[in-house]
Amino acid sequence: MIVVRFQVAVLFAAFALCTAASNPVQAQKSYDSGASDTEIKIGNIMPYSGPASAYAVIGKTEEAYFSKVNAEGGINGRKIKFISYDDAYSPPKTVEQARKLVESDNVLLIFGSLGTSTNSAIRKYMNEKKVPQLFVASGASKWNDPKQYPWTMGWQPSYAGEAKIYAKYIMKEKPDAKIGVLYQNDDFGKDYLNGLKEGLGAKGSMIVLEEPYDTSEPAVDEHVVRLKTAGADALVSITTPKFAAQAIKKAAEINWHPIHIISNVSASVGGVIEPAGFEISQGILSATYIKDGSDPQWNADDGMKKFYNFLAAYDPKANKLDAGIVFGYAAAQTMVKVLQMCGDNLTRDNVMTQAASLKDFAPDTLLPGIKINTAPDDFAPIKQLRMMRFKGKAWELFGEVISSELGH
Repeated sequence: MIVVRFQVAVLFAAFALCTAASNPVQAQKSYDSGASDTEIKIGNIMPYSGPASAYAVIGKTEEAYFSKVNAEGGINGRKIKFISYDDAYSPPKTVEQARKLVESDNVLLIFGSLGTSTNSAIRKYMNEKKVPQLFVASGASKWNDPKQYPWTMGWQPSYAGEAKIYAKYIMKEKPDAKIGVLYQNDDFGKDYLNGLKEGLGAKGSMIVLEEPYDTSEPAVDEHVVRLKTAGADALVSITTPKFAAQAIKKAAEINWHPIHIISNVSASVGGVIEPAGFEISQGILSATYIKDGSDPQWNADDGMKKFYNFLAAYDPKANKLDAGIVFGYAAAQTMVKVLQMCGDNLTRDNVMTQAASLKDFAPDTLLPGIKINTAPDDFAPIKQLRMMRFKGKAWELFGEVISSELGH
């Protein structure tokens, strides 16, 4: 009898081992700092104050989306603790906040921090610490460098790729154009400018004046006047929201009506066009990869229905005209997708592995036909855009979905 019981016990033990071996994710949980059976700590740095504070809505939307996820049970049973700090769009402050998040708050990763110069200031630190700097809210080309910086990944289309699309548009529509460029005098502005020049190629002489401005300046009015005086009849405005709105207003004030292209980061109806004035913004051009929350054409769209329901429940005071809200929602959905893919292996290394394994992921607020794809040697999740023209009180899409990487 004792022998029989012993044999049964051995059989049960063997069965348990086989079950564990066949389901390793279930059998063993792996955690780094910031993750546990009950919680995932995510860090974030945003310009809640300072010259780029118009983007603060992105962080607020992401916080609201994570609240929604938590209310629905979290990610594989774990609640997200979202810790977001203000850096006032100042790189030294960004460094200070990143250190606080990594060394004091012990976050698993830093997600969606905004700005090119600000994220540049912490990239080396994040990679030395081997902490994911995921889905950077900046379109700088430098975030797609997995060999040198394997812990840093962008999210949106690259600025250089977007600028190549604008170069092609101008050469096609106005081959004799005299281009004036208003650009922010930092990594963000220079990345766009380089992409524009690359797109123009042998026709680089079409640029008659490059006019830089600093974010410490109260206004860009004098720069706009100089561009008009230089004889430019096409204006490429590589600006953040505050300065984009100023440039639109000043051009109207001095009765200057060039082909006016604004960068995608300043294409927000609520954040730029509405403050500048609908009437003087007619015909302005840009490119996008996300749906316009103010456009009724999306009212019957399943993804946007989910977005509107989210706003009603978790951020009812949000201005749906603001493109930053649509952006923040899609970025947060992408972060949640990656964490879901991690299962119970919530190590920093596995977070990066899953982030580099996204296949045809389509957040609710991306334009139809635009999907997120990554690979171990491809850290550029979104590579497509569509041109658009401002008409009435909304952007009107035209043309086909085009690759921002190739500029064609």
